[in-house]
Amino acid sequence: MFGGDVMLMGSSLQRGHMIMEEEELLGLFEVMDALLEDSDWPQAHPQPCTDTPWPGVECEVSSNPLIFHVTKIHIGPDIVSPPCKPSAHVSQSLLKLKYIKTLSIFNCFVSSPVTLTKTLFGSFSSLEHLALENNPSLSGEIPPSLGDVASLRVLSLSQNSFQGSIPSQVGSLVSLEQLDLSYNNLSGQMPEEIGGLKSMTILDLSCNVIEGVLPNSLGQLQLLQKMDLHSNRLSGSIPPDIGNLMRLVLLDLSHNFIGGPINESLSSLELLEYLLIDDNPIKGGIPRSIGKFIRLKSVSLSGCGLTGLIPLSLSSLKNLTALSLGNNSLSGPVPPILGSLPNLDQLNISHNKLSGVLQLPDNFIKKLGKRLDLRGNSELCISVQPNKNLSSYLEIPSCLNTRQRTDNYAAGGPLEDLSGIKPSWYHNNPSSCSSWPSYLLVTLFTLVLNLVF
Repeated sequence: MFGGDVMLMGSSLQRGHMIMEEEELLGLFEVMDALLEDSDWPQAHPQPCTDTPWPGVECEVSSNPLIFHVTKIHIGPDIVSPPCKPSAHVSQSLLKLKYIKTLSIFNCFVSSPVTLTKTLFGSFSSLEHLALENNPSLSGEIPPSLGDVASLRVLSLSQNSFQGSIPSQVGSLVSLEQLDLSYNNLSGQMPEEIGGLKSMTILDLSCNVIEGVLPNSLGQLQLLQKMDLHSNRLSGSIPPDIGNLMRLVLLDLSHNFIGGPINESLSSLELLEYLLIDDNPIKGGIPRSIGKFIRLKSVSLSGCGLTGLIPLSLSSLKNLTALSLGNNSLSGPVPPILGSLPNLDQLNISHNKLSGVLQLPDNFIKKLGKRLDLRGNSELCISVQPNKNLSSYLEIPSCLNTRQRTDNYAAGGPLEDLSGIKPSWYHNNPSSCSSWPSYLLVTLFTLVLNLVF
């Protein structure tokens, strides 16, 4: 189809100092023809590395002989013209681009079903960055041949419709630094071989249907900074080996079926800033060792079936900005010392069995405003003076009213049913991967930017 264009291109470059291999240029034209709704792309860009460039294609020059090679193809919404065609797919001609280092395709496969052939990536020796993201019609299984691309440093296949299990061959990617398979329909268990990814800093398998226990081999990922496994069907307990991840900054195991207790070995994670384990059947108490996570900024243990007291060791977390302990069975008083945490800006201890007189400082209560959630603790009250307005604002009764309600209950009158009330920033739908609290979205996005750049 594009043979004439290649011949002209070849003759043109032969007259200069540098050439481009005919087969490679033909391969580029065929790859772009499979993706873009522009049959004239070869005519508009006959010399894509020099005189007629396109923003989504980059080239580099090799020596002996001096020759251009395509090293990057990027298709995405930031390049508005030409758009992807409705029948867009990945051409086997991609194999002709032997020097490609980066392939990124965003929001391109949206209507016609697309799968990746089993042999598509196995022969690449230079590919470092593969990102196929936000392509709802990209389905099928992840090709095991990806495990043969030893040069791969970033593999991001998020927000697609991939199915099946994570191929164990992925564990052979010894240079891999980032693995993001989030927001797919992946099932089965996490392969034990994932512990072989010794260079990895980011692991994100969130929002799939992965089941089984967390492999102990995760503890071998000594460089890991982010581990996000939320919204799967993981079970068992948190392996003590996770305590070996000394560089871990974010640990998100929320919305799974992981049981407790929370392993004491986690207290060795001295760099941890985000600990998110909400909506798991952890049960038991909050370990006192939580006070050893001195860098913690956000803790979420809501909906974990926790019992016992809120530990005073939380007062050691001077960097804490968000604490969510709602929807548990915690009892006893609210430690007043929580109000002295200098950076705390979100506090959810709603729907527990907390009791006694609330003794948080007034200035702390006013600072947090609606970001303080105390509802659903029927035995918790606020003193009548000088907090008449705060009682109504916080939706908890004054201590005088509490005594009256208790007397009424003893006489046979029902107490108000608060079981249906949910905190405003609680995960309403555990199976949904779009129900993140806004404050966590901002902080996690900032974290990822810091890790990547």
